[in-house]
Amino acid sequence: MATNDPNGPPVLALDKVDVAYHGDIRILRGLSLEVRSGLITGIIGPNGAGKSTALRALYGLLKPVAGEVLIDGRTVTGLPPWKFIEHGIALVPQQRSLFNELSVEDNLRLACWSFRRDRRRVEEALERAYAQFPMLREKRRDLAGSMSGGQQRFLELGRALALRPRVLLLDEPTAMIAPRVSADIYDFISGLPAQGITVLLVDQNVRQCVRIAQHLYVLELGQNKVDGSAHAFQEDSGLRDLIAEWVDYRIDT
Repeated sequence: MATNDPNGPPVLALDKVDVAYHGDIRILRGLSLEVRSGLITGIIGPNGAGKSTALRALYGLLKPVAGEVLIDGRTVTGLPPWKFIEHGIALVPQQRSLFNELSVEDNLRLACWSFRRDRRRVEEALERAYAQFPMLREKRRDLAGSMSGGQQRFLELGRALALRPRVLLLDEPTAMIAPRVSADIYDFISGLPAQGITVLLVDQNVRQCVRIAQHLYVLELGQNKVDGSAHAFQEDSGLRDLIAEWVDYRIDT
């Protein structure tokens, strides 16, 4: 279970990381950030700031050209993505990652591929997903592609949580989701630390990210422009004005 130990190493971190596309298009420039156990950490910033790139680097989808990726203070730079789940780290990407022509239950079973021969463990994983999202049990025989966008997102969350991760990485979890369903998703995310799950949330919905996160990073041009507690962002008018430069609203006080 995740515990909030401010004196221990972060469960996940980037240390002075550079990431480049096509060899010379540098997106991240010496970026450092930490994900502390037991917290929701938010990454916000304008379009093109490198938010999703940072998350992909943290999960091994992109290999840094400089700097290090660390888990529990140990370097794992170059670790392939499928190895991260062995460290208790799961990812829900922004783009849909379901197999639309397979049933809801088959999508959940595919998440259990690494332990597919352990029938009891697979069934326990399915039950965890169904307990979190009863709707998935009702639709378990339906094709994943037949569900609404919000239902598909809950399936992706259920699939990730079936693996009992200690850290969950979320990239724009409510992108193109109806506002009413988005509110349900944020409420669910806000309760994950109470279940022992640390969260890293990359989000364009600044208002909601600030509402549920305990620590925030603001990225700009691939660098960490400022970071601090959510309370500091809400109380400091300078930080509010910084965010107001690239969003159409100010954070509620």
